[in-house]
Amino acid sequence: MGPKPAFIAIALAMAAPASADFDAEAFPPYERCALCHGLFGVSANARFPNLAGQEPIYIENQVRAFLSGDRHNDGGQMSSIVTELKPEEIAVVVEWFSTQDPPAPAPQGNAEGRALYEARNCGTCHDAETPYLGVPHLAAQHAGYLVKQMRDFRDGTRGTHLGCLPHGPMMPADDSEIAAIAAYLASVPRP
Repeated sequence: MGPKPAFIAIALAMAAPASADFDAEAFPPYERCALCHGLFGVSANARFPNLAGQEPIYIENQVRAFLSGDRHNDGGQMSSIVTELKPEEIAVVVEWFSTQDPPAPAPQGNAEGRALYEARNCGTCHDAETPYLGVPHLAAQHAGYLVKQMRDFRDGTRGTHLGCLPHGPMMPADDSEIAAIAAYLASVPRP
């Protein structure tokens, strides 16, 4: 007696190539960014900044700076990822992250960091109460991310954009002072 028809049908179905119904276009564009920045804009790794509750114009300006090559990061990850966004998707990404609840601040800062931050008048542009248009919130940002950015400004590997004051000369020469400022800022609540 030969094989049963049901067995043949199952065997043929298993041998046929699978056709996936996966459609990458069906997912919102901010999910690409979520791999590093977290779905709700709070990253699990201090290498990647928290975007939740960030100024929308700042996020857009940074995306465009990576697209144009005016800004770079380690290994070119951002430059590569932003090229996957269609021009009309940038606004979707910006709106998503800027409207998420701000990240929780780190448990504690320090008085030395606050004094150094205030002595350099960083709050003139970056204070949460009076941010200038397109200037990022530094509050509740990962201390490790802030340390890297401040060192990059100081060492000239990151420049400022859109007519901002040059940040390099404002940065402390001493890495321990940079770390103190970063720890303080990480502990301040973001509005």
